[in-house]
Amino acid sequence: MLLLIQYTLIFASVLILVALGGCFSEHSGVINIGLEGIMVMGALGGALMMKFLPAGTSAPVIILLVVLASILLGVIYSLLLAVAAINFKADQTLVGTAMNLLGTAAATVFVKAMNTAESVDNVSSTIQYIEPKKAFLVNIGSFEFNWFMLLAFVALVLAYITLYKTRFGLRLMACGEHPQAADSVGINVYKMRYAGVLISGMLGGLGGIVYITAGVSEWKFENGVAGFGFLALAVMIFGQWKPTRIALAALLFGLFRALANVYTGFDFLTALQLPSNVYNMLPYIISLIVLAFTSQHSRAPKAEGVPYDKGMR
Repeated sequence: MLLLIQYTLIFASVLILVALGGCFSEHSGVINIGLEGIMVMGALGGALMMKFLPAGTSAPVIILLVVLASILLGVIYSLLLAVAAINFKADQTLVGTAMNLLGTAAATVFVKAMNTAESVDNVSSTIQYIEPKKAFLVNIGSFEFNWFMLLAFVALVLAYITLYKTRFGLRLMACGEHPQAADSVGINVYKMRYAGVLISGMLGGLGGIVYITAGVSEWKFENGVAGFGFLALAVMIFGQWKPTRIALAALLFGLFRALANVYTGFDFLTALQLPSNVYNMLPYIISLIVLAFTSQHSRAPKAEGVPYDKGMR
């Protein structure tokens, strides 16, 4: 049971971070379908930092540098969406889809090229981070606490305060509801939308490194992030674009994802003799069922996905 809680919390942490990222972007009026690609880029940045950090680096420094590398690469990659959607008024769904395809492909090519340069016999897209990963873990009895769990909780609290208790957050949401009205009172809609997309890149990139370090000490980048970016979008929609509800939805989906790792520890689940792939599919099946029954009552920001034209009223 303790192992189930452990995996639920770490997978929920991934979903909270990435879904909050999507929440900020969509509250600003930009649909971010590209969270999957952003996660891959963030994971790549963090994994490379862990790979090339010198041996003997202290745990706090490892945590800080890995988090910063993931955030930086996630933000840089999210600029593709920001420039295309805000400056060039491109179709946001198509841009996000292209980012997802490009993210996994680019990371795979880069890691294979890097591994080949180090050893001609190594053409895999795998990066190992066995020792650096230990900096994120603290054993509390038989429970393995991960500092990313605390980071996700802090991000959740800050997201709630930012969106509902600060001038910036209220202005950001105004740009996603009625950008023309926001512009009429002096709010720069373009800057607010840039801020929303870049925050989503920051949180999405961070979610990527959390995901690839959850329970494993190496990652094969041609696998991407197994659809977790889309699962985070489902969490965001189910959570009605509100941080507190997103957290509850993330715990639910995280629980079903955790079952794939620990189902053998439960006799009644083992007795069912279901293939392990069924448990891997569970969170995605649940997301389809949940969205089928709840999406018609969802209330997305009114102006999301609509390119802002200053001349329109």
